[in-house]
Amino acid sequence: MSATAADFYRDEFVRVDAFLPGRRLPWLRRVRELALAYFADTGFPTLRQEDWKYTSVAMIEKSRFALAAPDVDSITPRQIGGWSLPGTLRLVFVNGHYRPGLSSVGDLPAGVTLTGLAEQLECAPERVEALLGAAPAAYASGFAALNAAFMTDGAYVELADGAALDAPVELLFVATGPDLAAHTRNLVVAGAGSRISLIEHHVAAGEGAYFSNTVTGIVVGHDAEVVHHKLQQESRKAFHIAAVQADLQGGSRLTSRSFALGGGLVRVDIGVGLNAERAACTLDGLYMIDGRQHVDHHTRIDHARPLCTSRELYKGVLAGASRAVFNGKVIVHADAQHSDAYQANRNLLLSDNAEVDSKPQLEIYADDVKCSHGATVGQLDPEQVFYLRSRGVDDASARALLTFAFAEEVVERVDIEPLRARLETLLMGQLPERVKELL
Repeated sequence: MSATAADFYRDEFVRVDAFLPGRRLPWLRRVRELALAYFADTGFPTLRQEDWKYTSVAMIEKSRFALAAPDVDSITPRQIGGWSLPGTLRLVFVNGHYRPGLSSVGDLPAGVTLTGLAEQLECAPERVEALLGAAPAAYASGFAALNAAFMTDGAYVELADGAALDAPVELLFVATGPDLAAHTRNLVVAGAGSRISLIEHHVAAGEGAYFSNTVTGIVVGHDAEVVHHKLQQESRKAFHIAAVQADLQGGSRLTSRSFALGGGLVRVDIGVGLNAERAACTLDGLYMIDGRQHVDHHTRIDHARPLCTSRELYKGVLAGASRAVFNGKVIVHADAQHSDAYQANRNLLLSDNAEVDSKPQLEIYADDVKCSHGATVGQLDPEQVFYLRSRGVDDASARALLTFAFAEEVVERVDIEPLRARLETLLMGQLPERVKELL
C-alpha cells in the first residue's frame, strides 16, 4: 500500500474518533488500534495474492472515501418505503449509522433483541466483546481489518434459546454518496433451537461512487436455523466489499443466498464452519451484470466434524464487457467422516466480451465421504432458441425467455414471498415488454 494511502487512513482515524462507538471501552479501543496497525502493515489485497488474482482493488486504494458522520436528514420515510420489503421487521442504516426513526421493529417476542451495534455497545458491551475482540491474525484481508478499525454501526440480532421470529427481518443499508465510506459490522447470535430469517439489503440513493465495506458474523447454536439473504443493489459506480462468516453447531442449519445485481466492483466472501455433528448449510447465489461490472464471489465451507451436509449453487448471467469470478472451496477435514457435499457454478455469457473465471475446489482428508463439484461456462443453447423460434417467438424474445429461466432457478428457492416477488420484478424489468406478455 502506498504511503499516501496509509497516511490517509491514519489521519481519518484521528478525524472520526469523536463519533466512533465504544470510545470509552478499553478493549474496543485496543481492537481498533491493532486493526489499523495491521491494515497499515498489510494494506489492500493485490493481484499477487492467489485469492485476489482476478480482482484488482487498485481504484479503492487510489480513492479517498471519507467516513460519513451521523446524518438524520438525508433520507426520508417515503424513500425507505420505496426500497423496503413489505411484511418485514426493519432496521435502517444510512451511510453506516442506525436510524431508529426510519426503522420498524414493533413488539418483539421474549428472548429476541434487534438493535444497532452502537446502541448495544453503549448498553451492554459485555455481550459483544467476545465477538468483536478478534486478534489481527484472524482477519481474512485488509478490508476486514479496515472494518474493525472504522466500524460505526450495524445490526445486532440475538435470539435466546428456543426463541423464534415468524416475520423476516430486513437490514436496509442506504448509501447516499458520493465519496463516502461506510464500514458496518453485523452480529447475529442464534441460541439453541431458535429460528430467524434475515434480509441484508443494500441500496443507493444516488449514482455516485462510494465505498461500502461490510462484515457479518453469524453464530448458529445447536438445532437452530438461520436464513440469511443478501440483496445488493448498489450504484453502478460503487465499490462493495463484504464478508460473511458463520459458525454452526450440532444439528444447526444455515441457508445463505446472495443476489448481486448492482455495484461497479463487488467482492463477497462467505465462510461457513460446520463445527459439530449433523450441521448443514445451503449456499445459493445469483449475479446478473453487464457493462463493465465486476463481481467476485469467494466461498469456503469447512466440514470439520462428521455427518455434516453442504449444498452450493451459484449462477451468473453476464452481458456487455462484464467480468465475474467464482471461487468455491469445500474442505473435508480428517475427522469429518460421512460428510456429504455438493457444489456447482453455472455461468451464461450473453456477449463475446463477457468473461468469467470459475474455480470450484474440493479438498478431502477423510476416506468415507460423498462429495462432488463442477462448473460450466457457455452461451444459450441454439437448439433451445430454435425450438422457441419454431413456436412463433422472435429471436430476441426467445433469448430473453431462456435467460430468465436460467436465473429463475435460484430465485424460486427463496421462501420469503416479498423478497422473491422483488427479485422477480427486478428480473422482469430487464426483459422486453413482448417477453413479459409471454410469462
